[in-house]
Amino acid sequence: MSDFRSDTVTRPSAAMREVMSSAEVGDDVLDGDPTVEALQESVARWVGKERALFVPSGTMANQVALGAWTRAGDEIVVEAAAHIANWEGGAAGYLHGVQTRTLVGAGGALDPEAVRGAIQPASVHCPQTTLVCIEQTHMGSGGRVVPLEALQAVHRQAYSASIPVHMDGARLANAVAASGIAASEWAATADSVSICLSKGLGAPVGSVICGDADFIERGMVVRKRLGGWMRQAGMIAAAGKMALEENVERLTEDHDLARSLATKLNAFDILHCPPDEVETNLVMVGVNSPRFDADDLAQELAAHGVRVLPLGREILRFVTHMDVGPEDVEKLDAALLDILG
Repeated sequence: MSDFRSDTVTRPSAAMREVMSSAEVGDDVLDGDPTVEALQESVARWVGKERALFVPSGTMANQVALGAWTRAGDEIVVEAAAHIANWEGGAAGYLHGVQTRTLVGAGGALDPEAVRGAIQPASVHCPQTTLVCIEQTHMGSGGRVVPLEALQAVHRQAYSASIPVHMDGARLANAVAASGIAASEWAATADSVSICLSKGLGAPVGSVICGDADFIERGMVVRKRLGGWMRQAGMIAAAGKMALEENVERLTEDHDLARSLATKLNAFDILHCPPDEVETNLVMVGVNSPRFDADDLAQELAAHGVRVLPLGREILRFVTHMDVGPEDVEKLDAALLDILG
């Protein structure tokens, strides 16, 4: 199968498996795992933060941040299509008792004036606004790189109200590769930042949450409550460290392939995905056909050996990654020619 559903489907290379099998390990809960500690130090340096914390997943990384920054009854401000608001199972309310104020942003970029207007007044009748959340890259808009100036403006607005900013940087490495802007410069627009190691970077599992020492101390308590403190985790931490060190620059290959894929798909009358709107490795494809909705077309493609993820009735999401290449795009093109005629 040619699998374009997500960059999470990547499998560790032979070299990565070797690094994992030879990793030095320890009990991270009792004594500290040396490889986990090395990973945390590497990620903290990469994003320019004081400390970092290894967790099993991107959702847990974001929820550790929410738990460390908020209390039950608080309100967070987040872009309407953000992962935190839409794709984490309602965890903000379920786990932390916080409510979400959503704002529509162009290409995932929050309007700082809208953020200012969303901050609740200091009143016993209102929840307290205690966190603003941003996302880089922005999955809901098709992997767009939110401009640095837009993130800086939101951070300034939040800072003026003494409200911290959390960045969901699950695909921050893609923004780095696409823009040439260092991870630390992006991360400077937030007080905490999460990154995912198991998407385009190719590690089998794991995310990291970063911030200052006080934030990480609070985050460790939340991670414990969520059951995310692992024991001999050095084996998976070694894969994450290798992924960060070796696989950031190669993400440009995925971006080039995504634009090539979009060019092929946009040539079909029923599909809409202008290649000049593709900035990273995500391609959102509009489906407009009396014969097929997105789910129907996904099923037809699966029968032709191509997997893709439908997002609602009219959108297919394609994601390029290290386990697909030009030959898979050609296979997709041939499948669509057969299906659509």
